[in-house]
Amino acid sequence: MSVQSASYNMRKCASILAMAAVSVCTQSARAHGIAGNRYFDGTMTFDDPAVADEAIVPDFSYLGYPTQDSNVQESRINWSFARLLTPTLAATLDSGWIHQNWPIGHTAGFDKTSLGLKYEAYRDNKHEALASVSIAWGIAHSGAVGVGADAPNTIQAGVTFGKGFGDLPDSLSWLRPFAITGAFVDEEPVGQGGRALAPNLATGTFLNVSSPAVQTLHWGLSIQYSTLYLTRHFDGYAPKEEPLNQWVPLVEFRFDSPRGQKTVATANPGLAYVAVTWQASAEIIVPMNHAGGNSPGFRAQMLLFLDDLVPSVFGKPLLTRAPPENRQIAW
Repeated sequence: MSVQSASYNMRKCASILAMAAVSVCTQSARAHGIAGNRYFDGTMTFDDPAVADEAIVPDFSYLGYPTQDSNVQESRINWSFARLLTPTLAATLDSGWIHQNWPIGHTAGFDKTSLGLKYEAYRDNKHEALASVSIAWGIAHSGAVGVGADAPNTIQAGVTFGKGFGDLPDSLSWLRPFAITGAFVDEEPVGQGGRALAPNLATGTFLNVSSPAVQTLHWGLSIQYSTLYLTRHFDGYAPKEEPLNQWVPLVEFRFDSPRGQKTVATANPGLAYVAVTWQASAEIIVPMNHAGGNSPGFRAQMLLFLDDLVPSVFGKPLLTRAPPENRQIAW
């Protein structure tokens, strides 16, 4: 092979590699909860505002709390999946596995399974703002009686939002790394209640009892801190690349308010790291009231960005062409 031919082949390979790198970079802007310079963390205690191809495998949590006139130590392994139908609409699926340790024994079984749709309703990249709405169907009796997950059909209507403070003036520049996200989900039962196992401490057995269906408001708020704002990554203009490969310290506050009953409240301080194809997070569960738990617990999660991880399968929405390049960061 001549020197000229070898040089040509090397230049050709370099061009192909460069094109591949550009392709990966532009695709990664489609996979995350990004609005301009802001990455919104994939929160663990409530849904985040992102609409994307993603999967949570798994979300693990451990917490002890009072229930059924007793105390239980509960471990959960939850999972979820979202698939884009259009650039702003996704179909969702989530469920989980629950293991409970009671004073008289243990129970285990599947949690309720839900199917839904999630729509990106508002986006303002320049001002780091994002909002989504969702509707989901909790499938009747898809959860196990033994872990209290047996329930009628439910309709879950929700709204999620995120707002970063990177657009604040220079006089408030110290606030720019901060962002807030939140969610409100109204879960409405459709039909009669289900069944559950209740421990009988006197006899050392479980009783099969009725479990009433109760309307519940699930709501939460997070405060997040983008460590990229401590670097020279941002210059006050539209970003040239998505704000990935960073640590995100945060604290989540979760509340579950069943009608006519006490609100379950927890604070969840933690840390997340977001890469191009995944996010890993861990948090301490701190009960804020007696209903929220008996002692601190723990949760951890692995979130996968599927259209970056498996672009040949999830490279574009099912019903339309791929979304415009850099849609999430362009001003």
